[in-house]
Amino acid sequence: MKLTSGLLGAAALAASTGTAALAERGSDGHLNILYWQAVSIMNPFLSGGTKDVHAASMVIEPLARYDDGGQLIPWLVTEIPTVENGGISADLMSITWKITPGLKWSDESDFTADDVAFTAGYCMNPDGGCQQLTKFSDVDSVEALDPLTVKVNFSKPKPFPYGPFVGMESPVIQKAQFENCVGANAPNCTAENFAPHGTGPFRVADFKANDVVSFEANPHYRDAAKPGFATVTFKGGGDAAAAARAVLETGEFDYAWNLQIDPVILAQMEAAGRGKVAAAFSNSVERLMVNLTNPSPDLADARSTLEGGPHPFLTDPAVRRALSVAIDRGTLAEVGYGFAGQPTCNVVTAPDYNMSTANDECLVQDVAKANQILDEAGWSRGADGVRSKDGVRLSILFQTSTNAVRQDTQALIKAWWEEIGVETELKNVDAAVFFGGDQSSPDTYQKFYADIEMYTNLFPGTDAETYMTNWTCGEIPNPSNNWLGFNMPRYCNPNYDALVTKLASTSGTETRGEIVKQLNDMLMQEGAMIPLINRGTTIGHANSLEGIRLNAWDSHLWNIADWTRAK
Repeated sequence: MKLTSGLLGAAALAASTGTAALAERGSDGHLNILYWQAVSIMNPFLSGGTKDVHAASMVIEPLARYDDGGQLIPWLVTEIPTVENGGISADLMSITWKITPGLKWSDESDFTADDVAFTAGYCMNPDGGCQQLTKFSDVDSVEALDPLTVKVNFSKPKPFPYGPFVGMESPVIQKAQFENCVGANAPNCTAENFAPHGTGPFRVADFKANDVVSFEANPHYRDAAKPGFATVTFKGGGDAAAAARAVLETGEFDYAWNLQIDPVILAQMEAAGRGKVAAAFSNSVERLMVNLTNPSPDLADARSTLEGGPHPFLTDPAVRRALSVAIDRGTLAEVGYGFAGQPTCNVVTAPDYNMSTANDECLVQDVAKANQILDEAGWSRGADGVRSKDGVRLSILFQTSTNAVRQDTQALIKAWWEEIGVETELKNVDAAVFFGGDQSSPDTYQKFYADIEMYTNLFPGTDAETYMTNWTCGEIPNPSNNWLGFNMPRYCNPNYDALVTKLASTSGTETRGEIVKQLNDMLMQEGAMIPLINRGTTIGHANSLEGIRLNAWDSHLWNIADWTRAK
């Protein structure tokens, strides 16, 4: 990760894109954006949904963010604090931010350090249900030293202190607007949560939850020539294919998000000539999660928990290795993702200093080798062609969310696994249920009542510390924690947990990267998951839309102030 200093991020961005200083705010008229998942709320502290966070990023902003190259850049501050410039204390116990003078909220009041300190207290309130609380890990206090200086104090040395107020998930909200919305009252402040004041290029003109948000240019935005568009309609609903069609074929919309559809169909739509498809890569990995516990329904409440015991065959390293080697990741990428998919054997794929090469065996499909691995491990084929050992059959229930690309991926993997004597039953669950977290549903990805499940997730920014924490023992979903947590494989290794602790106290990008690679390799080599594809973030935009710098590290709309319409 690189740090940029000395220029306000937005000013540096304008210079790098050649934005005309004498342009007139709103001169490009109206912009139509389509996200096929509708916006529910404009407060990212009360929602972790990408569509909500992206929409909110047009209005409320962080002190610093990641640009499209993964560099940490100042946004509402004069520079990125470091030990060298005195912004980070020598003992790593604090970070001090210098706010850019003259910033205004969209109601024309001054943006100050008090707003920043208030935001920390808002999210850290134990009764507030803040969805971005991990951004404030190890924060002891946040002080407004003066109107333009804010200091974050940590409870222990923090080698990577860029969590609070950095990136799209940790913006600053206005104290005057939200001071009566703290704690248990946070979700009750409908007007505030639907239309927050912000420092960004737009403000909310009208909000219809789960439908459409109307924006207008912020008259108090810090650059008098921006944004280029006077108004924006942010429409939600439909599906990825309909969103792509609306931009690439009919021209009803200017921008469409997350186009995970058949690449052949996407190319046919692009051929209509109205728009373009683009993709950006970061750490969005489609993977198979391996259930290391027993998912048998006979275990009742102990099903898919450590208490229910180990999985009857997926705890065998030979089985996991054979399943991985039998998969043709190149074909999966070509069929499901086209140019927006890259085969991978790792769960952390970027930046380069985080990426391991120790697991590259999986990049080349070798069905013969997979069969040999199982033969040597004593898994013998029965009369029906399915392998078994000591009365245990290699029979897998493989689940994922309902999506045409994922069902194609399932079908291909099932065929390859049949070639090595593994019986596979496919199951797909509506995405709203699969990812919904309903404790009464047996079909959530947290409960994992299957042997293998497939999905994608990623982490914002470039530092993987919080992400790698997901596979510590304490993150295992189970009945006692209401099936919360991100350790779906139920992987529990004290050595892994100790290495995560070491990462939290280690400084230096390259040194931290070496630890991330070790953690990645432990997960791969101990079978917690089987990575498949590094997925690019795919969007479509009208040919007339200029200034887009697709960003896989932060909000897709991070530089929407610089978007313009070709004349």
